[in-house]
Amino acid sequence: MRSFSVALSCGRRVGRSGVGRVMGAALACGVLWGAATGCDHGAGVVRRVPGGAPGAVTASPGRPVVEAHVPGVGERWWGRVPASSGQVVVVYGEGRDSAESVVVLYQKRGSAWERTTSWPGHNGRLGWTTDHHMNDERSPVGVFTLTDAGGSLEDPGSRLRYWQDDNAFASMQIPEEAHDHDFDYVIAIDYNRAKGVAPFDWSRPDGEERGGGIWLHLDHGDGTSACVTLPESGLKTLLRVLDPAQRPVVVMGDREHLQS
Repeated sequence: MRSFSVALSCGRRVGRSGVGRVMGAALACGVLWGAATGCDHGAGVVRRVPGGAPGAVTASPGRPVVEAHVPGVGERWWGRVPASSGQVVVVYGEGRDSAESVVVLYQKRGSAWERTTSWPGHNGRLGWTTDHHMNDERSPVGVFTLTDAGGSLEDPGSRLRYWQDDNAFASMQIPEEAHDHDFDYVIAIDYNRAKGVAPFDWSRPDGEERGGGIWLHLDHGDGTSACVTLPESGLKTLLRVLDPAQRPVVVMGDREHLQS
């Protein structure tokens, strides 16, 4: 078990020896849904999954799913995705008050978006909010850039700038074995944080009351304080695939909010 100073919570300040003040987080993912077409875009045939969730799609065996528009994300939020972005991570929350979600990676191929892969995960244990505040235990709905990463373990090949600091991350663990590896790898979500600094940097441009320290990190089987979690294989994939030159962003929220 790693040492710790104070029980960690997304958006909650904790003390630790030798590193200063830090913010931690625990994340989750959402359930994929949205309108799908039955068109053949050449790279793959998109079709509904029999008996699946509304808008759930799959591809012909061995072929990727390609969409002209990322499904399940309405114009309100899609309009906030920079035109220059070529990679979008969408967190589809199961419900406004649910901690269950699915994380899906989309990459732009020409004018279409390819659904590369997806993973189950979790978000804030009380669900989602469009007005996140410290300790509300809800993940913020919105579109945020992804610029910095880190973890207690060595860089697995991240294309994002990576900070490895075992002392910093170990001090944020809570005293439960289930959380012992939460921060082996993390990707900072640029909600109320300075870009170009380590994920555990305390800077809060919009004020401490707005929370912060919200990350993508390793899943521990249930809801978080505000972060989004996914399996280790998924996090390593994102670290190795997300390219700063593609200006990656995360679009996250419950399905109802995302479709608005």
